[in-house]
Amino acid sequence: MKLRRLGTSGLKVSAIGLGCNNFGMRIDQDQTTRVVDAALDAGINFFDTADIYGGSKSETYLGVALQGKRDQAIIASKFANPMGEGPYRRGGSRRYIVEAVEASLRRLNTDRIDLYQMHVPDADTPIEETLRALDDLVRAGKVLYLGNSNFSGWQIADADWVSRSGGLERFVSAQNHFSLLERAVAREVLPACERFGLGFLPYFPLASGLLSGKYTRGEAPAEGTRMAAMGARAASALNDANFDKVEKLEAWAKDQGRSLLELAFAWLLGHPGVSSVIAGATSEAQIAANAKGADWDLTPAQMAEVSTLVR
Repeated sequence: MKLRRLGTSGLKVSAIGLGCNNFGMRIDQDQTTRVVDAALDAGINFFDTADIYGGSKSETYLGVALQGKRDQAIIASKFANPMGEGPYRRGGSRRYIVEAVEASLRRLNTDRIDLYQMHVPDADTPIEETLRALDDLVRAGKVLYLGNSNFSGWQIADADWVSRSGGLERFVSAQNHFSLLERAVAREVLPACERFGLGFLPYFPLASGLLSGKYTRGEAPAEGTRMAAMGARAASALNDANFDKVEKLEAWAKDQGRSLLELAFAWLLGHPGVSSVIAGATSEAQIAANAKGADWDLTPAQMAEVSTLVR
């Protein structure tokens, strides 16, 4: 597995990361441990979780799975999404951040979080307050690097200016939805990351499974799949326009002797600002399939050709 630099920081993360949102939600502790072990065996060192995943079980399960193997892993977690009722159970205030990080450290059973990410922006808290609180965590050694998630381009620029002008730790990464079927970040977020030196971390790279080849036009999603769990919302994704693109992409990948899933990962990794592609998994087989996506380096001509297919 190739390692990539996270933005302009010194942190090296695997080109394919493991999204841990299934831990505690779709798989139990035993299966989580097997998936984590398979990821480490495949060379995946980047584990992306959050305090809200699996009703907070994701962090707990990941901590148990990494017992005795902590130094092999880069743990990324997140805060800011609602963890309960009231204004002090969410957001980016100093009061909440201090409580949130301690709770995550306990659940993860570790003394530090390698990458601590603000899961969503907080319009009610000045970004300077958030960054000063996070800077304190870095100085205390509880957090090593900082990142953001679901920020817009202007919010990334604003945060970078506040950090630089105040002598505070900067965000070194940004995590947003990005795939062959969802490319909105290319307009503002990716250029902002390139300008300010942030490593980009795409999530939902397989478009909730639509780019894995597991769904067929005109057929209901199989029970147990992500699309089946989405219920009525799946209809907005399982439409003819998307299937037209998927079928073109699948045919193109087949001509190269590759799978649609491999193409989905390789195309994302072909963007120079992408540090690691965050992909979930519930089995060892899915880990192996995801890892293969890091083995295909698309040429600039191939990148342009694939982009044309989904334009």
